[in-house]
Amino acid sequence: MAPNITRRTTLLGSAGAILLAGFARSFAAEPTKLKIAIIMESRVDVGWCSTLLDSLNKIKGEIAPTVDLSWEYTDPLWNEDAENAMRLYAESGEYDIIWGHGRYSDQIKKLNADFPDIMFVVAGSGNVPIGANQYWIYKRLHEPSYLLGMLAGRTTKTGVIGLVGTFAADDVNDQINAYLDGARSVRPDIQHRVSFIGSWSDNALAAEHANVQIASGADVVFMLTDNFKPCEEHKIMCFANISDQSKNAPSALASSAVINWEPDLRWLLDEWQKHKAGGQFSGNAEPKWFSMADGGTDIAPYHEFEATLPDAVKQEIAATRQKILSRELVVAVNTAEVK
Repeated sequence: MAPNITRRTTLLGSAGAILLAGFARSFAAEPTKLKIAIIMESRVDVGWCSTLLDSLNKIKGEIAPTVDLSWEYTDPLWNEDAENAMRLYAESGEYDIIWGHGRYSDQIKKLNADFPDIMFVVAGSGNVPIGANQYWIYKRLHEPSYLLGMLAGRTTKTGVIGLVGTFAADDVNDQINAYLDGARSVRPDIQHRVSFIGSWSDNALAAEHANVQIASGADVVFMLTDNFKPCEEHKIMCFANISDQSKNAPSALASSAVINWEPDLRWLLDEWQKHKAGGQFSGNAEPKWFSMADGGTDIAPYHEFEATLPDAVKQEIAATRQKILSRELVVAVNTAEVK
């Protein structure tokens, strides 16, 4: 059964200077078309997906006029439906990159050997190394999470901070541990409440967990889910992750730990370029991620909280952010599950 593939966005290059170093070769030597098919794991209004589309829109301006970039993406697909969509794209002969925006290594390892000239991409935890023409990118938000932890430690009145997670996954645990490390760096006696809802999108359950934590004393909560109503209802400060979600709860969300896919795209486009020039794909065995210093992550602006947060706290966090960007401060990656 053919998958239900919807929505097409085509972006054509225009005349201008080439800004990507990986594409700074002669015009005649460059391929003129690059087509990407993206299998989405979530809706495009979810931060994990919307941030990728935002970065694609930005990167297309950098590679014009050398590359005529276009892509299309699916509604959320999993299991056999995802595999069928990938095979459909691959067999069409129209796509240079097939991008599984989530946990899709199981599907790709059934396909990649049959299509050696297509680059396959997977993103995030839950994937496995295949190498060859599969490239594995990752997002680690531990550095901005550390900064949010500092903000929580400086602003909590009860001395108790909360975290509502999705699953105890590698790339969730690193955020939680860094958040707590940041809080302890400014308030060593901080206490915490942590729970996992066992879902990527159960907002009702996320609210239940948040309410329990708030009832037990947490007055600052890092919501790694997309429901901020408990924070608004109890008039406490919250943080979000993946994308800047201030508009969803402006009175409660002080900032977010945000991701940016542009460094990932630059790296993948350069790898694709090497292959088109005659080289072999050399997919990475370990997941590739880009730090704050590389432009891969950051914290969002304070928005409505800009005027109410103490200047001394903002200055302290800004100074720590600069230390991370200069690599003077290295935030540890700790993926152990927090109890």
